[in-house]
Amino acid sequence: MREQEMMTAPVRTNQPGVALPQVPAAPRSIARRATLALAVCATVAGVPPMVHAEPLAETRLSAIDVDEVNGEAAKPGVEAASAGIVTAADLRVRPLSRPAEVLEVMPGLVATQHSGNGKGNQYFLRGFNLDHGTDLSTTIDGVPNNLRTHGHGQGYNDLNGLIPELIRRIEYRKGPYAADDGDFSSAGAAHIRYVDKVSRPFVDVTAGEHGFARVLAAGSGEFDHDRSLLLGVDLGRNDGPWEKPEDARRASVIAKFRQGNADTRWGIAYLGYRNRWASSDQVPLRAVESGRIGRFGQIDPDLGGDTSRHTLVADVTHATDTGEWQANAYAVRYRLDLFSNFTYLLEHPDEGDQFAQADDRTYYGGALTYSHRWTSGEVLHELATGAELRIDDIDRVGLYHTRARQTLGVVRQDQVAETSAGLHASLRSQWTSTFHSVVGLRGDYYDADVDSLLSPNSGAASQFRASPKFSLMYSPVAPLALYANAGRGFHSNDARGATTRVNPLAPSEPAQPLDLIVPTRGEEVGIRYAPVPNLMLSAVFWRLRIGSELVFSGDGGSTEASRASRRQGIEAELTYRPLPWLRLEADFARSQARFTEFDPAGDAIPGAIEKVASVGIYVDHGGRWSGGLRYRYLGPAPLVEDGSVRSRSTTLVNLDVNYAISTNAALRLEVHNLLDSDDNDITYFYESRMTGETDPVADIHFHPVEPRTVRLSWRYTF
Repeated sequence: MREQEMMTAPVRTNQPGVALPQVPAAPRSIARRATLALAVCATVAGVPPMVHAEPLAETRLSAIDVDEVNGEAAKPGVEAASAGIVTAADLRVRPLSRPAEVLEVMPGLVATQHSGNGKGNQYFLRGFNLDHGTDLSTTIDGVPNNLRTHGHGQGYNDLNGLIPELIRRIEYRKGPYAADDGDFSSAGAAHIRYVDKVSRPFVDVTAGEHGFARVLAAGSGEFDHDRSLLLGVDLGRNDGPWEKPEDARRASVIAKFRQGNADTRWGIAYLGYRNRWASSDQVPLRAVESGRIGRFGQIDPDLGGDTSRHTLVADVTHATDTGEWQANAYAVRYRLDLFSNFTYLLEHPDEGDQFAQADDRTYYGGALTYSHRWTSGEVLHELATGAELRIDDIDRVGLYHTRARQTLGVVRQDQVAETSAGLHASLRSQWTSTFHSVVGLRGDYYDADVDSLLSPNSGAASQFRASPKFSLMYSPVAPLALYANAGRGFHSNDARGATTRVNPLAPSEPAQPLDLIVPTRGEEVGIRYAPVPNLMLSAVFWRLRIGSELVFSGDGGSTEASRASRRQGIEAELTYRPLPWLRLEADFARSQARFTEFDPAGDAIPGAIEKVASVGIYVDHGGRWSGGLRYRYLGPAPLVEDGSVRSRSTTLVNLDVNYAISTNAALRLEVHNLLDSDDNDITYFYESRMTGETDPVADIHFHPVEPRTVRLSWRYTF
């Protein structure tokens, strides 16, 4: 029995959260803003339970199969204090203003936006401005979502097609410590799984301010006990508060068939997504302060994009007495046309600096894993091995100079074939009832062939890298668990950068090619402590180093030098359920990011957020009322290397209140940016030039958070 307790003690089926006493307290500004959020939370939490709890349970926020959700608690324990598992039960009362915010269940992570709601989100985690996903990997039902050698940015991770209401669970990890996490996983990894079925069909209709409208419908059919079919459709439209309406039109579709028993299960699924939108991108502060444009205005009125993704995935699992086989295969068809203009008239005073980025690809691959368990004396071992293959067949990845969405010239256009193969193995050993270890090794091989319109930039490149991993877990007493983790990881570079010999913007200038793989190295130590039932405290100290690299810039079509860097920090979390229907969560993360190579410009890393905090109160007592309120703080960051220009902090509070009218109908009220904050989603500092300006101007450029927005939903469950 003690062995079972030790192996499963680290499992978290909800998100832990706040600072332990020895961790430095959050700044007073955070505390002041949190006070008002908590006061509103207390009001929501104080709603009394209703008498008829059980008959109304299925009409609350989720129609997800109850048995499927409850089964998550039996999953194996995680092997780092910073890792966790979040289930549908935790997500359904969490207020979300955009689909990618489901990743904020990973404490310390923030998903924001600097453009329209069809473009991939901007992510911040562990002192990284991760751009659109460079060191944050995500899989959806086993399919890698990050796109390498992408038209806009390496590792592009667009999650706007997610249907949050149909997510079954999210397993998250931080740091390069898991052998089965490969490319783009150095800062973190999130594995998202959709449900296989819903208990009852439902329709959800939402209307809100700024032209927001959404219809979600989902249902399941069970042919017998072993076979089921899930269908879901999510249609949405949104103008936003912008002076030029965003006119975002989004559609997501899921179809999923499952068959099997306790020994063998298999399934096939289709995931579809399409989005078209207009956007303002970030705007210069001087234009707003002078009254030239409003806070929600734009300089270039012709920006936006059109994207689509169609995914087909099949998987099979076979369990034996001593282990388990798992295999999957996938094929994805993806397209993006994106129009942006960050500098206006800086480079092209006559035509303007608007540019288009295009990506048209099919990528496919699969994975095979096998785990085997055995005992040697009194020691329990589990060996997990796996192989992965992925092929990106990119018909066109390009950068074009445009005006009013009309092409004026080709900056760069390429065809790319990129293949990667990975092998991994990890041995987990239960040495005693209180101590176990994990030793892992991963090897990755990348091969790329680039055919460029500019012939000197055509060519081939390949590279192999081995990444060892190591974890220790020690539980001297039942409420306490100690962790130590170390490992090497990597992210792949854009294949075009590995073959570039001349600058596409100035072909007479030579360019330095880069390696296909950038190595990383990370360590962390952590503690989890559960002094009483339903209370979990955790704290982590971590460090991550990235070697010197050259980064391919999708916005410029060339490579840019970046110095070696080191990031380190602390994270603290708390989860407490004082009552069966009330859950409290809080987390605080503080990071320091520095270049480790000297440069007179300074050693601060622009965009590296230093502090992140959140507080949430969630109510779900099984009666008519449920809901949640979440406070999120995104701290300031240096915007230039010497730290002389810094961004402001951003505070947001989102509210979600749900009321079950009957056994078939429910209402939901969402209030995003409850306190009507006028902070910024994201801030940059660079040179631009507008009409009437003769010289470039170095200025802050920002994308504002949307003002207070109210949305009302009606759900009918059949």
